[in-house]
Amino acid sequence: IVVHKESARGVHFRRAGPRQKVYFKSDDVNACIVTCGGLCPGLNTVIREIVCGLYHMYGVRKVLGIDGGYRGFYAKNTITLTPKFVDDIHKRGGTILGTSRGGHDSVKIVDRIQDRGINQVYIIGGDGTHKGAAVIFEEIRRRGLKVAVAGIPKTIDNDIPVIDKSFGFDTVVEEAQRAIKAAHVESESIGNGIGLVKLMGRYCGFIAMYATLASRDVDCCLIPESPFYLEGKGGLYEYIGKRLKQNGHMVIVLAEGAGQELLSESLQSVDQQDASGNKLLQDVGLWISHKIKVLPSID
Repeated sequence: IVVHKESARGVHFRRAGPRQKVYFKSDDVNACIVTCGGLCPGLNTVIREIVCGLYHMYGVRKVLGIDGGYRGFYAKNTITLTPKFVDDIHKRGGTILGTSRGGHDSVKIVDRIQDRGINQVYIIGGDGTHKGAAVIFEEIRRRGLKVAVAGIPKTIDNDIPVIDKSFGFDTVVEEAQRAIKAAHVESESIGNGIGLVKLMGRYCGFIAMYATLASRDVDCCLIPESPFYLEGKGGLYEYIGKRLKQNGHMVIVLAEGAGQELLSESLQSVDQQDASGNKLLQDVGLWISHKIKVLPSID
């Protein structure tokens, strides 16, 4: 992190890339890679680039793949990764290392890191995964081990401001076009048809917004960054009525994190978490679809 407190540049991060000076000698490096949490387009590409980058740019010859997420450190075998082994994995979906949620026992994980002589740990995952990575780092530091922990953000939501773009984002926007196109075809085939497409994006609407801009068939885009309301002047109901009168059909794109405050007001809020510790959002798509269905018919 570079800090210029007295400058307009403020606080920013150094751009990632190769460095002339490195801490570890190539012959001493024993690296490992682990993928955790949900699947994301590009996981195998990231694995491939780490392996090939370490091998060709830094001369590292020992890279292990941890099979099955965090619990793979102490429950499964490792996979030896070489440029030849990963040569064509970017053409496959999923992750060749396997993945899982939870299974985070930092003491056991660091025990295995120490036993295997690993000194570089590359962790690919989302919010819960990186919370775990921070705990692993603290345990490593507590033991005084010379081990580097690198977190690689896995989020198709593109919700990290200090990087240009998160991997998988372009793919998911492209795939969203299929759903939007299908919703448009169905909605225009019936009178006053409404196509509702819910897209991922827990607390940000980049996927919904970019998919909307790319499709040109969307009449309304609802995202967490722009609160909306249902009833009254300027509300969603009023806009739906106007649009149906004008065009006879419409398409609504909805980010999964949009309107959560409206659901909390009308439904009993239950704080539930997934295995990675992330809050489970309520199904705003199902809720809004029910609300729309009971609207008076448009003549």
